[in-house]
Amino acid sequence: MSIQFKPFFLLVLSSLALTLPLQSASAANIDIDTINPVIQSAFEDFTEEIGLAIAYLPMAPAEPLGILGFDVGIEVTTTDIDRSLWENVTKATPPGSVIIPKVHAQKGLPFGIDIGAIYAKVPESNIALAGGELKWAFISGNVALPAVAIRASYTKLLGVDVLDLETFGADISISKGFAFLTPYAGYGQVWVRSKENVTAEKRKANVSLVKPFVGIKISIVLINIVVEADFAETPLYTGRINIGF
Repeated sequence: MSIQFKPFFLLVLSSLALTLPLQSASAANIDIDTINPVIQSAFEDFTEEIGLAIAYLPMAPAEPLGILGFDVGIEVTTTDIDRSLWENVTKATPPGSVIIPKVHAQKGLPFGIDIGAIYAKVPESNIALAGGELKWAFISGNVALPAVAIRASYTKLLGVDVLDLETFGADISISKGFAFLTPYAGYGQVWVRSKENVTAEKRKANVSLVKPFVGIKISIVLINIVVEADFAETPLYTGRINIGF
């Protein structure tokens, strides 16, 4: 899929994040109730798509929050999916894109360490997820220097009885604040592990994916707006509104 950065789209997502939990992502059926006996390559492609969709996203600059710092808010991610692939593997009839609203919290700890957690539920679907992160800013940054951080993350697919799927992530990022704006960029790797328990084959898949990303944090008193684009095989676009300091 060609990568297209959608101008202004992320800001629209940020405003939608306040009302999205009350809305339907689509009238289409995106429940995953079964796994068909497809060939291994199709199951691996499906693992890649859903794995990227639920993988942990940084949604924060590299600079640490500090021991008293925290961020708590809501965000929404949108990503395109291969409808024919999902129909072939699951018999679902999904829309062309999936919208995933999330609750996301991060807390600062000593020594430049932040921890974070997310929970998400796809509207009108049995797809949910939970995950967490541990980030260490080994260069905290200052007026002259940018911050640089490494992160380890994990997510688990929930609500889908026929499929066990989890992701492991690692990334490095850099950021530098300018007044109320803090742009950031990074490069990550995602490992997705899945196993279905429906067919006689009990197929398994392990895929590894690269995921560079760019974003910006806009701070207005205690309100923060974060927008991010993750340029994996299937791009993800995310907007976040949160309270923090």
